[in-house]
Amino acid sequence: MGVKWGQLKERLQVPKDEDSYYTNTTWCNRDLIPMPVDRRTWGIWGYFGYWTVSGSCISAWSTGSTLLAFGLSPQQAIGVVIVGGVLTGLLAVACGWMGENHHIGFTVSSRFSWGMRGSYFPVVLRVFVACMWFGMQAYWGGQATRVLWGAIIPGFANMKNFFSDGSHLLTKDFIGLIIWMIAFIPLVLVPPERLQVPFAISFCLFAGSCIGLLVWSVHNAGGAGSMFHEPGSSENTGWAFMFGITAILGAWGAGTLGQSDWTRYANRKFAPTLSQLVAAPITIAVTATIGIIVTSASKDILGEIVWNPIYLLADIQDEYHSSSRSRAGVFFASMGLVSSQLAISVVLNSVSTGMDMAGLCPKYINIHRGSYIMAVIGIATQPWQLLSTASRFLKVLSGFGVFMAPATGVMLADYHVIRRRKLKLNDLYTGDSSSIYWFNKGVNWRAPVAFMSGVWPLLPGLVGTVNSLTSQSFVGWIRLYNLTFIIGLAMSFVIFCGLNYVFPPTGLGLEAPFVDEVLSGVEQHGANIGSEKSDEESGKHAAMATVAM
Repeated sequence: MGVKWGQLKERLQVPKDEDSYYTNTTWCNRDLIPMPVDRRTWGIWGYFGYWTVSGSCISAWSTGSTLLAFGLSPQQAIGVVIVGGVLTGLLAVACGWMGENHHIGFTVSSRFSWGMRGSYFPVVLRVFVACMWFGMQAYWGGQATRVLWGAIIPGFANMKNFFSDGSHLLTKDFIGLIIWMIAFIPLVLVPPERLQVPFAISFCLFAGSCIGLLVWSVHNAGGAGSMFHEPGSSENTGWAFMFGITAILGAWGAGTLGQSDWTRYANRKFAPTLSQLVAAPITIAVTATIGIIVTSASKDILGEIVWNPIYLLADIQDEYHSSSRSRAGVFFASMGLVSSQLAISVVLNSVSTGMDMAGLCPKYINIHRGSYIMAVIGIATQPWQLLSTASRFLKVLSGFGVFMAPATGVMLADYHVIRRRKLKLNDLYTGDSSSIYWFNKGVNWRAPVAFMSGVWPLLPGLVGTVNSLTSQSFVGWIRLYNLTFIIGLAMSFVIFCGLNYVFPPTGLGLEAPFVDEVLSGVEQHGANIGSEKSDEESGKHAAMATVAM
């Protein structure tokens, strides 16, 4: 029995490459090691494709609703989107730098800041949020699929509901979700290094949807619509402008935090940088601007404000009584929305969450298995229930920026300021005290202290927002909370730097390449093997390099 169980455990282990130079351990597998040269397939245009998917999506389209809610005018909102997009690009460059240079993702990079065991905390936090968001993205993808099939089969759009009212799920939405999931599952099997073409197709389809809706709305409304020319309602435009910028940063914050999950596939240094600095702000700004114009113009046509393009397409088909012409337009436009939901679920959820889960159990979970686990958990949360019955839940989930921002501050401070972008890569896969990233029993106490320093000032505002508290005592806290990403990142960044200057950890300034790069003789990330080797472990790396040569 023991033999059979041992054989079963061995079979359940994730596969390794042929002639692999690594073993599946508690800290290492194929998807966690520094990306080998043959898997670095992403160039400049590939990253442009990535940001066209991440920046041109339904979330970017609907950004205007958030900005106008702050009291900004549509023109001011467009200005905020441009500034926020530029800052998002800069943040993406900073967070993705370790991927470009060391070819490691967020899961592994958390280890040098939090410690080998402490890294489980930010990883689990990101997994939890990603699973929830995937459930909602899948539900919206199912609704877009329902609209698509409703354009093909008009009767499906008005299909009788066979579910109870308490389920908060229509039969046609459930069928759309099943079809969308069938399309999503095969995408999980596509290696991240081969996703450039699917991303390009998705962008072309979504861009066509945006342009089509823009032309339709402006033509029929005779311009941008009356709402577009309404003045802002904010008593303090400066505060509203800052709230808007931090809302943009928060919306893409989780994606930028894990930017190294994608930049690790870069085929050369600086390949992702241009797309992050150019494509990110352009795609975010253009998509949000189109969303504001279309919403304004369609209000004059349909008589109501509809920010979500999925529901807008369904209303358009109803407005024209399911005419063949309207159904054709809705069909092609909804194809772009369906593909966008598929692509964004891969970009922000599937790959990154799969890698995070691989970090929790590398022997038995890789990116593909982790993605499937995420999908099961995401659907099991019944997002239709959460969206329909718990308005507070969305506020709470959005409030997880309170935790993401300080985590970003800790990572940026440690990598760019404290360690000055120097890492001993092998030690990131060594789970004992011989690793300089072991700290105290596997935990770097500086990280949780800095993290909580960035979190606690924002918690009262989160409570006030979730519970819709309007008392004077909460006004200041809520204002501070509305600046979540900026305040949380800045405070954790400063506190972490201060703690490390007062209590410097061991191993600062040391760097060494991953053992596979030494043994195979490929690039060594510019590491100077012979310099800055002061401990016994570094001497071992140098000896290995000599043998390999």
